[in-house]
Amino acid sequence: MMPARYSVNGESLSKYHRLKKDTDGFIDLQFERPPPKVPKKAIALAVALFTVGSTLIIIGALLLTGYISAEYSDRTWPLLIIGSLMFIPGAYHVRIAYYAFKGYEGYSYDDIPEFD
Repeated sequence: MMPARYSVNGESLSKYHRLKKDTDGFIDLQFERPPPKVPKKAIALAVALFTVGSTLIIIGALLLTGYISAEYSDRTWPLLIIGSLMFIPGAYHVRIAYYAFKGYEGYSYDDIPEFD
């Protein structure tokens, strides 16, 4: 297998190479940050949690207030609790993903856990 090749200032470099004697031992390539990797699976899960949690909270609130027939009123509080447990982490990670997408200072895709 051939070693990976990089290009710095038009020069072709292999993965390992000798440094020139007149340099301080550093090259510009080692200080460049790689482009951010977007955790698509984690963002999709966060959007799903946010959507389902919001739906469960809305249905639970409508059951609690009486807009939906309270024939099964024993299901109101579990809907609200499970909806809250799904809404909170979903909303948190969707917010981080949105702010990272918009480029706000202090937010990056590195703050979202990945499934790899």
